[in-house]
Amino acid sequence: MIIDTLDNFQQYISVNPLFEKVAEFISQNDLAGMNEGKYPILGDNLFVTITTAQSKTPDKAVLEAHRVMADIQIPLSCPETYGYMPAQDMPEAEYDAEKDIVKTPGVIAESFVTCQPGMFAVFFPQDGHAPCIAMQPNIKKAIFKVKHQ
Repeated sequence: MIIDTLDNFQQYISVNPLFEKVAEFISQNDLAGMNEGKYPILGDNLFVTITTAQSKTPDKAVLEAHRVMADIQIPLSCPETYGYMPAQDMPEAEYDAEKDIVKTPGVIAESFVTCQPGMFAVFFPQDGHAPCIAMQPNIKKAIFKVKHQ
């Protein structure tokens, strides 16, 4: 897991070869001003979804993990808190290969971190995370899906 400000994103482009394309996309687009939807960048290997999600409380947020893709989550409208638990510590659950997701409802994360607009969180396949914890009723956010290398 990585948490930092968008101003520092360039420092992480060596982590994954596709992060450089993410940095380019962020610098060339006003994420907060984009319409909701899925925007392909490099086919199924890299895309961003702009969405407005219903906020949850920490006990209602669902822990999830991915096996193929890393998430770069960027809150756009308000602070967003993410629950965290190493994926290896999550209870066994069915993996949906089509959606590349394992969800474990009813399990509360071990720790929490909050990102303000202007920050980002990267969750790799080894990082279980519970997104969408916020004080506002809805949160507009950008979620980059990056094929894990």
